[in-house]
Amino acid sequence: MESIWSYTAGSGHVEGQDLTGCTVVAGDGTIGHVDRQAEHFGMRHLVVDTGVWVFGRSVLVPVGMVRGFDPEARTVTVACTRAQVKAAPRFRTDSETMDRDYLASVGEYYHRLPPREDSAD
Repeated sequence: MESIWSYTAGSGHVEGQDLTGCTVVAGDGTIGHVDRQAEHFGMRHLVVDTGVWVFGRSVLVPVGMVRGFDPEARTVTVACTRAQVKAAPRFRTDSETMDRDYLASVGEYYHRLPPREDSAD
């Protein structure tokens, strides 16, 4: 399950790259934008502001879900659907990004999702 916390080789992400402000897109539409990147306990993730889509809440997405990054368009593509993101363990407060048990539950949730085929561009 450690791979859920690391960028995939084909994601287009370069170490040290700042994704803050990038639009996050699932296979079925826009999720929101990257509010910040974080890493605690070796668990790298993005905190995504969903705007009004999920009642103004943020969601936490492990970086292993990133399947593509377009630096010119400033978009991050994730390998899940909007419904799957919405159904993930609820992110309530910033302190949860430093809670090992919460991060583990998020990682386990995303790790168990069925693999998605990358769409042809």
